[in-house]
Amino acid sequence: MFCLSEGHMKVIIKSPSEKYGHEAEIPNTLEALQEAVGGYIETVTMPDFVVICNEYGRILCLDQNCLINGVVFVGPIVIAGVDGENFTDCPLDIIQWRERFSYKIDWRR
Repeated sequence: MFCLSEGHMKVIIKSPSEKYGHEAEIPNTLEALQEAVGGYIETVTMPDFVVICNEYGRILCLDQNCLINGVVFVGPIVIAGVDGENFTDCPLDIIQWRERFSYKIDWRR
């Protein structure tokens, strides 16, 4: 389980309607993360960052968002960094994010 440190953190927020998402600075609080993803949060740890998503996104039939390292995400997501058990600034800037992970999936195939 991740902990929240005080203050703000720089993150990337990507909604299903955005091609790449956008950089944002949000409070490092549970309430801010829940607001960003539209409900209870779930975390998926990747090698150098964490994806924070809506825990009930599939049950709520949220719109499909993107595929990252073989994991399909629905609804809005927040990309943040981790330092031990704490969330922190995203280690990727928006350019690195666009180059590595952010693309739409053609769900109509």
